[in-house]
Amino acid sequence: MLVSQLTKLTLDIQGFRVGRVQGDTSGITVDIAPDRRHLLFCSRCGSAAKYRDTLTSRYFRHVPLWGIPVWLRYSPRRVRCGHCGVKVEYFPWSTGKHRFTTAFAHFLASWARLLPWKHVAQLFGCSWGTVAAAVDQIVEYGLAHQDLSNLTHIGIDEISREKGQVYLTNVYDLNTSRLVWSGEKRTKATITNFFTSLGPSKIDKLEGVCCDMWEPYTQVIQDKAPKATMVFDKFHIVRHLNEAVDQVRRDEIREKGQKHKDLVKDTRYIWLKNPWNLTDKQASRLSALEKLNLKINRAYLLKESFRQFWSYECRTSAKDFLDKWFWWATHSRLKPMRNFAWMLRRKEENILSYFDMPISNGSVEGLNNKAKVISHRAYGFRSAKNYIRNLYHCMGGLPEPQIMHRFV
Repeated sequence: MLVSQLTKLTLDIQGFRVGRVQGDTSGITVDIAPDRRHLLFCSRCGSAAKYRDTLTSRYFRHVPLWGIPVWLRYSPRRVRCGHCGVKVEYFPWSTGKHRFTTAFAHFLASWARLLPWKHVAQLFGCSWGTVAAAVDQIVEYGLAHQDLSNLTHIGIDEISREKGQVYLTNVYDLNTSRLVWSGEKRTKATITNFFTSLGPSKIDKLEGVCCDMWEPYTQVIQDKAPKATMVFDKFHIVRHLNEAVDQVRRDEIREKGQKHKDLVKDTRYIWLKNPWNLTDKQASRLSALEKLNLKINRAYLLKESFRQFWSYECRTSAKDFLDKWFWWATHSRLKPMRNFAWMLRRKEENILSYFDMPISNGSVEGLNNKAKVISHRAYGFRSAKNYIRNLYHCMGGLPEPQIMHRFV
């Protein structure tokens, strides 16, 4: 009686009734029978339909009770629909050809946010494929009901999926810090697919797009979203600056040989770290090195002076400073710094756009780290499809199907 009442309370079975409940060593089986007083409906279009015949019994896995597996047993009826022909009837506790209830799918998917899918399968006595199908069902529903009506500022970045240059391109909502879209590879076609899926009406609402300076990104954004302000991400710019500083260090070591190499050994991060993040030992060594006539000192001073650029609130003031810094860098006699300065000059318009629309991919970097944790937790994914749907599931903030009772 208790299992029968719990089934009624936790499942949407309108038009059906709970029959006999049986228990054995394999679990609990609950018989579901049709209520003849209710109409039958087509599972494809939802229209009322006429009874045709009854199929053999099917078993649907339900949420376990006290750790005991629960199965629903039902013999589906086929109906003759005026629109779709002969189809299996609609029953509310499951969708498609899945052999588990929507409540069980929600239950497994909730645990799959916290644990690797393999562990979830072991914990609840089902297959890895069942967990994957449950997550897939929840994600498909979420993507079909995803609300992007308030999507105005997006950040575009890529993450490495496995060793080698194997990437996923991720698009994030900068206002809500959620994953909006993810696609395989890092190509012009990938980002084009995102804008195609977004559609013209939502593209028109975009006000700002933050990305790195990779040419295929910028070409597609300018072509597909010309009204949006494109802002080059400040963190990527700083990364390029740090690479230039480090290249100066490397070049100087090659020029001056082993003696100089011993002098600046283990100093790479001293030049790249923020001054306030240096340890006492690093700060003391930096102070000693600054007294020497080293090229890396000039590169370091240029790097630190560039920090002032981001402090301006006015585009005009930022432009004036950038012009001065460009002159300093191009007259520094340091090729890597000169190359960086000319890169800034070529990309100046979209770099200065930051002062009209101060958006950055700072939150995106944090979300990318979360995506890597998801991959590490699962010891990697066999396919990009599995990785992408897990990212949607854990980071997409997707709506979920309504169920009568939340078990997790």
